[in-house]
Amino acid sequence: MKNISESTFYFIAGHGRGWAFSSSDLAGRFARQQIDNALSDLAEASKIRRVARGLYDYPRFSDLLQKTLSPDIDQVAYAYARKFSWRIEVSGDSALNLLGLSTQIPAQYVYLSDGPSKSYNVMGVQLTFKKSSLKDIGFKHRESTLIVQALKALGKEHLSAEMFAKIREQIAKESFAKILRDTQGSTGWIYEAIKQIMSDDERI
Repeated sequence: MKNISESTFYFIAGHGRGWAFSSSDLAGRFARQQIDNALSDLAEASKIRRVARGLYDYPRFSDLLQKTLSPDIDQVAYAYARKFSWRIEVSGDSALNLLGLSTQIPAQYVYLSDGPSKSYNVMGVQLTFKKSSLKDIGFKHRESTLIVQALKALGKEHLSAEMFAKIREQIAKESFAKILRDTQGSTGWIYEAIKQIMSDDERI
């Protein structure tokens, strides 16, 4: 069992800190009972964290604050989507919060989904999926949808260099090129804004 737990942990750690997942993400590696036992052992050893029923994450740690950070809600939402084979799209207001563009503390994070309407408690945070017609689901990368939805919620008239800088801070530089390719079909002003964000261009 030790080898199974170690192998499971290496697989999880390979996705990086903040990754959220369920046992279905490990399907095919071992038998279901072996996976469940391994996850239970890893959670007990504090190597992973149980964030909701049937869902875990590889928690992020802040050196500055010297504490474990809250779950990445966007990662958790996509873990649910994989678990239930849903397609999802973050709502505009939630995208603003996830990118640090809103000063309001959200009562809940909302994602549109082609699955049933559901709500989950994720360590005290409400994550809600609303059955809806998905308009921007064509993007390959979750970061693309996040940025496009945030820009739509802001509106062209409210864009600023400060907003661009805040978005840029939330996106890994190695993702810039793939986001630019992924969002080429977006509305003109949105794609122009994304190009500025990804190129460190301060112009508006």
